[in-house]
Amino acid sequence: MDAANGASTPPAKTDEATGTRVLYSETQRVPLSWWLVAAGVVAIIAWQAQMGRDWWWSIVAGVIAAALAAWGLIALSRTKVEVVEDSQGGRIIRAGDAQLPASVVDRTLVIPPTAKQAALGRQLDPAAFVIHKGWIPTMAMLVLDDPLDPTPYWLVSSKNPQELLEALGRPIY
Repeated sequence: MDAANGASTPPAKTDEATGTRVLYSETQRVPLSWWLVAAGVVAIIAWQAQMGRDWWWSIVAGVIAAALAAWGLIALSRTKVEVVEDSQGGRIIRAGDAQLPASVVDRTLVIPPTAKQAALGRQLDPAAFVIHKGWIPTMAMLVLDDPLDPTPYWLVSSKNPQELLEALGRPIY
């Protein structure tokens, strides 16, 4: 369990309401250090707001800055990546609000930190589906084989891309 960036769920957790089994799950939270930096920025803003004014300006500015910082960091920490198995045995990957059945995935591969810049830079296809979190060093690539979908592949940030792809049950290269 990685407290700073989220945790992976134990395998085969069953959701009784939908009849699906969660094979892999991770929530991509911002690192703890970002919260500490945000607290420092809020303190500086609060201090600067009261310079040459009454002390209550510091409180008002601090509350507003803290609320905005918390809102931003929580919004960045909401992305969830999971692999579920439906009642018919089909596996589905969910990344953020998007989902993809494993049946349209031709092959998969792990993008190590050393190849991440190239995968997101000059080699990136503009039609690719990308969920990128800069604080997560590795990614998973899912190459699609679906004639009805113009998306050539998915690139998804993952703390454990090997486990994610193994849960999907497709060939890993």
